[in-house]
Amino acid sequence: MTTLSGGPAVPYSTLTALFFEAVEHHHLPNAYQAKRDGVWQPTAHAEVVARARRIALGLEALGVVRGDRVGLMSENRPEWAIVDWGCLCAGFTDVPIYPTLPGEQIIHPLNDAGAVVLFVSTAEQAAKAGAVRAQLGTVRTIISFVDPAPPGADYALAELEAAGALLDTPERADAWKAAALAIAPDELATLIYTSGTTGRPKGVMLSHGNLASNCAALRRQLDLRSGDVALSFLPLSHVFERTGDYVLFAAGVSIAYAESVDTITANMAELRPQVAMCVPRLFEKLYARIVERALGAGGMRARLFRWARAVAERCTDIRRRGGTPGGLLAVQSRLAELLVFSKIRARLGGRLRFLISGGAPLAPAINTFFASAGLPILEGYGLTESSPVITMNTLDALRIGSVGRPIPGVEVAIADDGEILTRGPHVMPGYVNRPDETAAMIDADGWLHTGDIGVVEGGFLRITDRKKDLIVTAGGKNIAPQPIENRLTLNPFISHSVMLGDGRRFPIVLVVPDWTQLESWAAQQRLAWTARAELLATPLVVEKMAQEVQHTLTGLASFEMPKRIGLLEHEFSVERGELTPKLSVRRRVIDQAYGALIEALYAEG
Repeated sequence: MTTLSGGPAVPYSTLTALFFEAVEHHHLPNAYQAKRDGVWQPTAHAEVVARARRIALGLEALGVVRGDRVGLMSENRPEWAIVDWGCLCAGFTDVPIYPTLPGEQIIHPLNDAGAVVLFVSTAEQAAKAGAVRAQLGTVRTIISFVDPAPPGADYALAELEAAGALLDTPERADAWKAAALAIAPDELATLIYTSGTTGRPKGVMLSHGNLASNCAALRRQLDLRSGDVALSFLPLSHVFERTGDYVLFAAGVSIAYAESVDTITANMAELRPQVAMCVPRLFEKLYARIVERALGAGGMRARLFRWARAVAERCTDIRRRGGTPGGLLAVQSRLAELLVFSKIRARLGGRLRFLISGGAPLAPAINTFFASAGLPILEGYGLTESSPVITMNTLDALRIGSVGRPIPGVEVAIADDGEILTRGPHVMPGYVNRPDETAAMIDADGWLHTGDIGVVEGGFLRITDRKKDLIVTAGGKNIAPQPIENRLTLNPFISHSVMLGDGRRFPIVLVVPDWTQLESWAAQQRLAWTARAELLATPLVVEKMAQEVQHTLTGLASFEMPKRIGLLEHEFSVERGELTPKLSVRRRVIDQAYGALIEALYAEG
């Protein structure tokens, strides 16, 4: 078994210790920023502490006690972070819920966690929670960030804070801080629900020590400076952005929440951040926009862009091998920087020192382009179950195409079957209410089995395959395909289906029709065909099958819904290697066998 070590762990304690140390050391006037009424409005460290304390006291007045679970369903905004800090400091375990999930999909995680309170952001989220409230067995109170409380919510956050303020005496404040600092590293901080291959979301238990150890190691790895600005736009419900924001907070970085994914470039130009965290899909969009803008102009501008890119890639390759560009190439590099790359960086604010990528594989060609443009992307790897970072590239040790080296305190091993294992203080205690699945994930020696396949090259980890049957889109969304496929098989028009989309912009589904049903329907429509392939190409049939898929999958989250449907004439088979002897789908084989069709589906629109 090949093993790697990131070296000894950096000293760490708890998230609450991190919180108070950051506040007392940095005293930022703009710990958080959000744009309201067209203006970026700051929230100071002192205000964060006061509001977090009043939220905690208000929840205690509602009967919430240490160890209780508190749901949090909101888009990124300062209130998300402040409620999180309030829960952490009071010893409540918060349960983040993606705000994009439909109402029926919030029921299981809230009930499984036993959440007693649910925070929601908007009137829309309050209405969603209110519509399923009768099915939320343990939720006693719903609190909205909107004031006054909209239908579906019991109180507004302002009311909760006002109730807490009535209890907020100097003595109570001292006791609250002392209790927060007395929290032990092994106490539960959060429950994060993540889809598994069985489809039933599992609650990952992460302790204060899990997350604090990751934060301490990442601070050692990253060039973060007090007073820097970071743009935050990945969902805080995802552990990648959440842990990243803890690291930024600890380092005294001002965290600005983007208005939306569509405004990222504009927000970067306004805020001029030094760092941002992204998923590959956003880098893909940014890259496509840059290339389209340059090449779409045509003429001299397009030729200049192609020349500059080629020069920069040659320089990047030389530096990667330990050399320094010289002679004519060095002169060309300075010209390319002046005429092309400095302008690209200026459109992103002009101060970015580096970007961080995670959640899905990043195409090496895109990474190389940004590195060539003076915008290094530090790609890392991890799981929710590992708090999340296991390995990471750094500015001092960057190998494009890899996911870096283990971070301090973390061990990585490659098992005999190629699976990536990891061990250290970052590994979760387990899944809530699922001891058997915990035992299957973490072995007796403490190794977490990631389900991914990888190799070690020169001390860097490279992911080569996925052992577990989970689709991770380019946007970092996890999709369990089997339950979706099982639903589709219940449709009388569908004989077999396979969902694909790992590393892609969105999921698609390949469908084999039930020919008896489809041919009967086609005859009723008075369609004429001589071969089944001809029938599948008929626009009316394509529309019919798309409607059947969409109707059957009603209620899925938007990121789970297949955006394109490919129709196949023949069933998948064991003989062609598309199915295992147990008739399990081999997605990678199918992805290759129907590559032309799949590429055509992604090219549509």
